[in-house]
Amino acid sequence: MHYFVCFVFILLTACDGRPENIALGTLERDRIAHAATVNEVVVALPVKQGSKVDKGTLIVKLDDTFQKAQVSKAEAEVAQADANLEKLRNGARVEDVAAARARVAGSRASLVESEANYERSLNLRKQKVISEAGLDKALASRDASLASLQSAQEELLKLTNGTREEDLSIGEARLQSVTAVLASEKKKLADLTIYATRDGILDNLPWNLGERVTAGSPVAIVLAGKAPFARIYVPEPYRVKIKVGDTLVVHVDGLERPISGRLRWIATESAFTPYYALNQEERSRLMYLAEVQLPDSEAHLPNGVPAQVELP
Repeated sequence: MHYFVCFVFILLTACDGRPENIALGTLERDRIAHAATVNEVVVALPVKQGSKVDKGTLIVKLDDTFQKAQVSKAEAEVAQADANLEKLRNGARVEDVAAARARVAGSRASLVESEANYERSLNLRKQKVISEAGLDKALASRDASLASLQSAQEELLKLTNGTREEDLSIGEARLQSVTAVLASEKKKLADLTIYATRDGILDNLPWNLGERVTAGSPVAIVLAGKAPFARIYVPEPYRVKIKVGDTLVVHVDGLERPISGRLRWIATESAFTPYYALNQEERSRLMYLAEVQLPDSEAHLPNGVPAQVELP
């Protein structure tokens, strides 16, 4: 396609008597496509197509009801993890330790009673007053009281020894994890409100109010920059004569006065077949895409207007 365009430009130049040092092209601006990150409904389009916008201007808003709920959920998980970590750092309360000591004392008293009951049952069994089953029951009761006392003592020991370092590390890691999730959910929420990232013109709004957009599709197209630039094709013989930063004369269709522009970029590769595959005559037909920036005073010029640039 580039080959065809360039070839037509050369033919037109040769046929209409234009000087050979003229590069043809059109006025353009940087095209910025703001894309949707999720499938949601468009709920606001505060700026009309064709309007000028400044950086930070709200141009599209998507429904954020679901994402707000996700943020609230993540905030609750952060609060829970933070409270749990604080609990681990502070250790057991005085009331919890006192209650644990009371359980130890109660279990010890129950054990004393069970041991005494077992001793009585053992004597009665020797006298054949009770059955073997009665003795087994008394033994089981004593063992249960002993186990209960040991459990209460371990619980008291856990409270008085404080939190293990491993548990603190787990608590800190959990808090970091849910905090990262919260930041991610907040970013997703912010992405549903789309602002212009550069000054320019709101060229197109592909979706209508109330439509559900497709994730990844553009929801707003902004043509950035105050003044346009001339996108031109430089013939191969003139490629070595110009460099980025050079001042070039630009002629715009419909304007009698010339405009001084600055070459802001030029391609390092030709638009089609590489030069080493062509003979000397064919190489002269090579074209290099270039961009000549116009001054801010020409901000009124529209896109798509034909332009010609004089080459040295």
